[in-house]
Amino acid sequence: MTTQTAESFQVPATMKAQRLYTADKRITIEEVPVPSIKADEVLLKVAYCGICHSDLSLINGTFTPRVDVVTQGHEVSGTIVQVGEKVSHWNVGARVIASAGRPCGKCNKCLVGDSIACVKKQVMAFDYDGGWAQYVAVPAVGLTAVPEGVPMDQAAILADAVATPFGAVMRTAQLQIGESVAVWGVGGVGTHIMQLAKVAGAVPVIAIDINDEVLERAKRLGADYTLRSDDPDLQSKIFELTQGKGVDVAFDAVGIGSTSRSAMEALNHLGRTVVVGMSSQELAAGTSIDLARGRKKLFGHFGYRTEDVGALTQLVRYGRIDLSQSISEVVPLDEVERGIAALENKVGNPIRILVKPNED
Repeated sequence: MTTQTAESFQVPATMKAQRLYTADKRITIEEVPVPSIKADEVLLKVAYCGICHSDLSLINGTFTPRVDVVTQGHEVSGTIVQVGEKVSHWNVGARVIASAGRPCGKCNKCLVGDSIACVKKQVMAFDYDGGWAQYVAVPAVGLTAVPEGVPMDQAAILADAVATPFGAVMRTAQLQIGESVAVWGVGGVGTHIMQLAKVAGAVPVIAIDINDEVLERAKRLGADYTLRSDDPDLQSKIFELTQGKGVDVAFDAVGIGSTSRSAMEALNHLGRTVVVGMSSQELAAGTSIDLARGRKKLFGHFGYRTEDVGALTQLVRYGRIDLSQSISEVVPLDEVERGIAALENKVGNPIRILVKPNED
């Protein structure tokens, strides 16, 4: 197989990469071979890669391991340095965002050509190596160009940290202009749900959290109202802010029993709750009488479509959404464990911590 390689991009034989040994949860930084690309893949020199709560869930055992050892990180921006022989629509030197998954090619959906609806989608950093490394091989299908004016650090978080909230707001909730929204948990995911709901025309947007500093940040980033989740009068305040109706859409960015129950209780007639946060806890939807008589709906949401990332690059480019405060910290690859600990322990209430594997 041949590849196109630019003279200005001298690709070494080896690179540094984080490796998670899933049996004993051991994390190392190792010198490993730079991955070889397949005919339909490209090789990226990683600019930035996000640290996501799902990465923590693999480390702490909430998610069942799929491979024995893997390089983590699935929110990747980078520059193409090699192009596979069957790739004709991307060139070396292009700045791109990688898709965080690829279709399996074997399930009933893939076999009939509906790979977008793949039911066994392989996920970067879980099924195959991700971007906590100096280089990463990714499918050419699913790449998104990074336009001029979009910083590469912000570009990295579009593929999941922002695209998943975009999918939750626009596709699963199908939010309409003028509908009211409440968001439980305004950390990394919830902050972006809140911002995107406002861009989509939600009125009012209510941010709910247990941390006062996080609520102050939510107010700065556009929340119309902020409420503490442990306020005994939370429900009455929500109904007061919505003229006694309740919210049209509630987003649970925490994903535990208490938040899902509170979100369902806050709904208007025909309202819908979208659960985006993930945990091992069982959810609570309330009584069947309340659910049926209110004709309420409870949805789960996961992931995004590739075209969503392209739409988001334009929203950033034209200033419709401001992600300048979403990058809480950038750590070098050698300090990835410090970044993981900072996210897990909520040091400084981070929205997103990024890994920068290369010095240049």
